[in-house]
Amino acid sequence: MESILTAERAAEQKGFYKLSMLQCVGFGSGDLAQNLIYQTVSMYLLFFYTNVYGLDPAVAAVMFLVVRVIDVIWDPLVGTFVDKHEPAFGKYRSYLVLGGVPLTAFAVLCFWNGFSGSLLYAYVTYVGLSMCYTLVNVPYGALNASLTRDTAEITKLTSVRMFMANVGGLAVGMGIPIVLKIFDPVKADEMSSSDTAWLLTMALYGGVGLLLLFFCFSQCRERVVMDRKATEDVRISDLWMEFVHNRPLRILAFFFITAFAMMAIGNAAGTYYINYNLHGSAGELSIFMGLGSIPAFIFMPMIPSIKMAVGKKGMFYIFIVIAIVGMAMLYTVSMVDSLKSQMWIVYVAQFVKSTGVIVATGYMWALVPEVISFGEYTHGRRIAGIVNALTGIFYKAGMTLGGVVPGLVLAFVGFDKDVSEQTPFAEQGILWLVAVIPAVLLVLAMYIISRYELEDDVIDDINRQIEARHKD
Repeated sequence: MESILTAERAAEQKGFYKLSMLQCVGFGSGDLAQNLIYQTVSMYLLFFYTNVYGLDPAVAAVMFLVVRVIDVIWDPLVGTFVDKHEPAFGKYRSYLVLGGVPLTAFAVLCFWNGFSGSLLYAYVTYVGLSMCYTLVNVPYGALNASLTRDTAEITKLTSVRMFMANVGGLAVGMGIPIVLKIFDPVKADEMSSSDTAWLLTMALYGGVGLLLLFFCFSQCRERVVMDRKATEDVRISDLWMEFVHNRPLRILAFFFITAFAMMAIGNAAGTYYINYNLHGSAGELSIFMGLGSIPAFIFMPMIPSIKMAVGKKGMFYIFIVIAIVGMAMLYTVSMVDSLKSQMWIVYVAQFVKSTGVIVATGYMWALVPEVISFGEYTHGRRIAGIVNALTGIFYKAGMTLGGVVPGLVLAFVGFDKDVSEQTPFAEQGILWLVAVIPAVLLVLAMYIISRYELEDDVIDDINRQIEARHKD
């Protein structure tokens, strides 16, 4: 028995640390916090801009594109900075607080209608929000890779993280319409509630998110990080070199683009789909959006067992197909008049689609520590901040498509926010956004992930070799 304990301690000394459930929950609370903001922006900011703030959909689409271009410059700067520096309260976790406070402030300001219709104000607040989100999200992603090298522990950590992230998604998808009704009962069945209701709702969600970031900060400690001396050589140019020489990272990056584009487009279209294609109420929208997260509570705890049974790639393939089936069901419901009033069928379709999306896109975060370790194995430096800046650029590129494509499609099909009955062409455009375009992106994502080569036995061997080097 003593020899077993000695072996376990020795393994931990080599970087294969075991994580308590409290540590996993603490880390996951950071993603829950960020999702209270990210999901609100993803699902509702375009709707707020067009229906409350008064921006034209095409103008909003261009703004989303411009902000993402700024991110391409900003993200590498943040990634390089966090790799080179080590604040007093932790190399990565410090930014949960340092970036969390301004992130919350800008999130609230984005949903303030004090300068109604002002494009300048919209740009300033949305750029500020995006920059502060990077200042939190890049170090948070690097924190994931700094807790342990153990593949099984990372799978457990990711399962808990995605479970809690979807708690945030549920709180936003189902909760926002309900909270808006509380703050603006006069418009109980309209999503275009008063500007005050939107401001108070975002203030509530942002405040809770900030408290959760503080909790995440208190529970996480970096234990697998690059030596301080090695950080002195980190340069912004390392981002490009890492991308060129790290093939698994390139594959994962392109998977991030397609996956986040698919999610962002579908999320942004959901409100329009229920309001205009199905003429649903705020309560029905709440259920529909909530079903985008509920499958996580069933399937995320099962991920370690599912992966063990069918393998990493097999799990991706199965759940991507399930998501496409759900999208096909949503498309069919909206095309058949006799089914439009059967909301239970819509809910079933949304549940099926969300089941596939949640598992397939949730587990991709477990691959980020793998590509970080592959880079360390290749060139000897664990530049987690740089890698997370790269993945950040690509998932924000996906988010860009999620903001630009809906706005451009709505403008192309002649969407008119001032009428409750849209033209058949406008309804068809909304349907493209809900089902057709996301399904095409999922097919592309399946092909991309088929090229990923770091199976569990390969990455475990890589991590053991890295630790052996450190020991020598």
